[in-house]
Amino acid sequence: MSYIANTLSNLLSQSAVATMSVGNVIMIIVACIFLYLAIAKEFEPLLLVPISFGMLLVNIYPDIMGEGGLLHYFFKLDEWAILPSLIFMGVGAMTDFGPLIANPKSFWLGAAAQFGIFMAYFGAIAFGFNDRAAAAISIIGGADGPTSIFLASKLGQTDIMGPIAVAAYSYMSLVPIIQPPVMKLLTTEEERKIKMEQLRPVSKLERILFPIIVTIVVAIILPTTAPLVGMLMLGNLFRECGVVRQLTETASNALMYIVVILLGTSVGATTSAQAFLNSTTLKIVALGLIAFIFGTAAGILIGKIMCVATHGKINPLIGSAGVSAVPMAARVSQKVGAEADPTNFLLMHAMGPNVAGVIGTAVVAGTFMAVFGIV
Repeated sequence: MSYIANTLSNLLSQSAVATMSVGNVIMIIVACIFLYLAIAKEFEPLLLVPISFGMLLVNIYPDIMGEGGLLHYFFKLDEWAILPSLIFMGVGAMTDFGPLIANPKSFWLGAAAQFGIFMAYFGAIAFGFNDRAAAAISIIGGADGPTSIFLASKLGQTDIMGPIAVAAYSYMSLVPIIQPPVMKLLTTEEERKIKMEQLRPVSKLERILFPIIVTIVVAIILPTTAPLVGMLMLGNLFRECGVVRQLTETASNALMYIVVILLGTSVGATTSAQAFLNSTTLKIVALGLIAFIFGTAAGILIGKIMCVATHGKINPLIGSAGVSAVPMAARVSQKVGAEADPTNFLLMHAMGPNVAGVIGTAVVAGTFMAVFGIV
């Protein structure tokens, strides 16, 4: 009997029940909610499923993120900025830059959406974060997970990288919930019904030259942006040049999805109750939400100004796509516009600001790095 009792005691002591705290239970419930949103509501499932499952794992078995744990090595690739750069290459290979080339005014909408980043920066300073931490936190306002991870690692803010990454990716996934109320609040029904003219055709030469020229110009002005902007444009050049179909398919499919699995699960695994349920994390999450809302609002307001300037030729809704959540933010612009008028088709018009937002957020990250003397 003593042997059986000892065996059962050993099994119980080795189970997660013996070490699980109330905080762990709370995070497990949050992970299950995120899984529900990803699977039942289809809120960016490619991101939210691995993130929430990593969250689930680490709160049951914390050692999975410890030295020697499986996800510890995945997260090292985040810290070294390898996975964010590869994500950008995949995004470039998947994305049509034609709407931005056809309508360069979209750059203004992408730039306007970066306003949220600077709001969050000064807000973080006010909350007591140092300047580097504030810069790393503020990038959440661009709704760009890879750039958030990249900048946090470059600025040496690895201790808060987990909350920053989770907040950024969570807001990217929750774009369909967060953005529509802001969009409807700041626009009238008449504005939402505005139909935009069909974009002009973009030649193959323009499509090939665009990533090359953008890389040269941006990298010369801000060399620190080269890892992100360079990989984004390399992926797009694969897509547009037409002579490396195998590389395009690899970058936009197999490689992209492998990286998403590694990055998503490792980011989710940073959300142990001990690391996540504290005042610092709550401040980061709150600042990220404020930044994201302000970024969305700024894009819409500039869209309204452009609408007036063009005598009603631009639908202000596309300004909300200036955040970097590609292509979800553009789809939300389309959805809200279609709710006002089912015949309204804004998706391709919104892709211009969406792509501009990706470039803009990378440029802002490079600017922060230059300010702090990071090479």
